[in-house]
Amino acid sequence: MKMVKAIVILFLFLSITACGNHKSETVVKTDDEATESKQKNQNENSTEKIIAKMSLDEKIGQMIFAGIDGTTMNANTKTLIDRYKVGGVILYKPNIQSTNQTLALLNGLKKENSDNKMPLFLGVDQEGGRVQRLPDDWKKIPSSGEIGKVNRPEFSYEIGTLLGKELKAIGFNLDFAPVLDINSNPNNPVIGDRSFGSDSKKVSHLGIETMKGIKGQNVIPVVKHFPGHGDTSVDSHIGLPKVTKNLDQLRKFELVPFKQSITKGADVVMVAHILLPKIDSSNPATFSKRMITDVLRKEMKFKGVVMTDDMTMGAITKHYSIGDAAVKSVNSGSDVILIGHDYNQVITVIKAIKSAVQKGTVPESKINSSVYKIISLKQKYKLTNSPVQSVDVKGINRSIQETLHRYMD
Repeated sequence: MKMVKAIVILFLFLSITACGNHKSETVVKTDDEATESKQKNQNENSTEKIIAKMSLDEKIGQMIFAGIDGTTMNANTKTLIDRYKVGGVILYKPNIQSTNQTLALLNGLKKENSDNKMPLFLGVDQEGGRVQRLPDDWKKIPSSGEIGKVNRPEFSYEIGTLLGKELKAIGFNLDFAPVLDINSNPNNPVIGDRSFGSDSKKVSHLGIETMKGIKGQNVIPVVKHFPGHGDTSVDSHIGLPKVTKNLDQLRKFELVPFKQSITKGADVVMVAHILLPKIDSSNPATFSKRMITDVLRKEMKFKGVVMTDDMTMGAITKHYSIGDAAVKSVNSGSDVILIGHDYNQVITVIKAIKSAVQKGTVPESKINSSVYKIISLKQKYKLTNSPVQSVDVKGINRSIQETLHRYMD
C-alpha cells in the first residue's frame, strides 16, 4: 500500500512539474508574440499619426508619380514638389544626359523636397536590353530575353543586384522592373525581348530572382505589366490593346508570374492599359475594379502598392479624359497614378482627384488607405532626402563585365 502511495505522489509531482514547464514555455512564446504585435502596432500608429497631420493636398500628392521636363531643376518641377507635394518623380532618357548631370538633378529634387513630410520616390525604367536609361558611360546590361536564354536563376539574381547597384549609386530608389509579361505573341510590338521568355515557369523563376536582386540593394522593384502584356498586338503607347482571354485562362498563364512574385514579397505591382472584354468590357485593367480589387487584391492577396502605367500613353489619352481615368483608377483600387509626361496633365490629374474627394465621388478613406501603403513602403526602404556625393561608375562597370564574363562568354 505504501508503495502504491509513493508511486501516486511521484506521478503527481512529475505531472505538476511538466505542467509548470509547459506553462513557462507558453508564457515565453506569448511574450515574443506580444513584443512583435506591440512593434507592429507602434509602426501602424506612427504611420496613422503622420497621415492624420497631412492635408488633403499632401495626401493626394503622395499618390502622384510625375514626369518632369528638362535636365535641370526648373520652375514647373519646383511647383510640383513645393505646391503639389508629389510623392514621386520618374526620369526618362531626355532627362538624362550624363552621370554628373543626373546626379545633380536627383540631388536637387531631394533638396527641393526636404521640407515635405515624406521623401520622394525617384524612379526610372532600368530593365536592361533596349530599355535602360542611364548615361552612355554605364556598361549595358543584357535584356531579360538574353537572360532567359542563359536560364540560370543565379545569373538573374546577379543582374537584379547590378540593376539595384547602378540605381542606388546615382541616387534612384525605385526601378520599374522586372517585366513579368510572358512573350507569347510573336506579333507583340512592345514586349518581345523585354520578357524572360514564352514559358510561365521560366518568367516566374527568373523574374522573381531579378526582383530579389534589386530589393537586395534597397531599391524598390516594380513588377509589371499586370495582368500581362505579352499576348497583345497593339502597343499601349499608341493605342488600347485587347486580350480576349477569360479569367480562367489568365489564371493558368499570364497571372502565374504575378501570383508567384506576390508570394515572394513583391512590393509594387504596375497595372497595364489592357482591355479584357471577357472580364470587364467597359474598362481597361488600369481602372477595372474587377481586375484590381477583385483579382489582384482579393483573389491574389496583394497587400502592397498598386500603380498605374503611364496615364499619358495613347491607350488612355486617345479614348478617355485623363482626369476621369485617374479618378476611376483610384476608385478601382490603384494607390499611385503615374503621369509620365506633361506638367499640365499632372496638374489635371491632381485637381480631378481632389475635386472627386470634395464631391464625395472618391471617399477620403480610400485616399488614406492608399497613402498608408505608400508611406509604409517608403519607411520599409528607409527612403531619405540625403544627397549622393559621388558615383563610382568604373567600379560598377567592372562588376557588370565580370558577371557577364562568368555567364555569357
